Amino acid sequence: MDGKVVLVTGAARRIGRAIALDLAAHGWKTAVHYRSSEDEARATAREAGGKEFQADLSEIGQIGRLFEEVQAEFGRLDALVNNAALYYRTPILEATEEQWDRLHDANLKATYFCAQAAARIMLPRGAGRIVNISSMGALRPWAGYGPYNASKAGVAHLTRSLAKELAPAVTVNSVAPGVIEFSDEHEPEVERLIENTPIGRHGTGQEIAEAVRFFLEGPSFVTGQVLAVDGGLTLRT
Repeated sequence: MDGKVVLVTGAARRIGRAIALDLAAHGWKTAVHYRSSEDEARATAREAGGKEFQADLSEIGQIGRLFEEVQAEFGRLDALVNNAALYYRTPILEATEEQWDRLHDANLKATYFCAQAAARIMLPRGAGRIVNISSMGALRPWAGYGPYNASKAGVAHLTRSLAKELAPAVTVNSVAPGVIEFSDEHEPEVERLIENTPIGRHGTGQEIAEAVRFFLEGPSFVTGQVLAVDGGLTLRT
């Protein structure tokens, strides 16, 4: 993968950081996107040997600027990982229009328009790969997270739609993480999910990164797929 360029959105921390570092370790030149976590993004970019780029992906104009800056820096774009997202509880009797809009802007609208910007670069070159991070909530909804579940279900279905529209030049796939934790201290709700996971533990950012890398480096005959990386949890929920 030496010389190939990947943009990872929301790459300052957690899963995005794990993806960026894993791809950098396998030869990718890495563009690290962030919205507000500047210090963490700089640290990730420094460790990955890449560069950080700021943008609010809920604003389409800033998406355009982001992709222009990545191209200006690296001269090309071979892959996009749509990882940036918002996640919080929204019980049906308490959820607001603002919460709905924020979740869908960050999780679904941004994914679509980042894919659009990437496609405008990739299609003329005749090649490219896009991976969208969806969620177990897209496959098996959680009570109290309706807007989030809907946005991530949209990401999963959007993945299939884009795979048909951008074929054969660009593959589009999705990774749907289960319970991914970065510490050993968990909320009771998370602990219950871990206990219910057939593999018997939570997943790691590195395991999500490896699944993403499969879609970026594996067979180009694979497109339109949603891969649950969840330790088997969707089998029980």
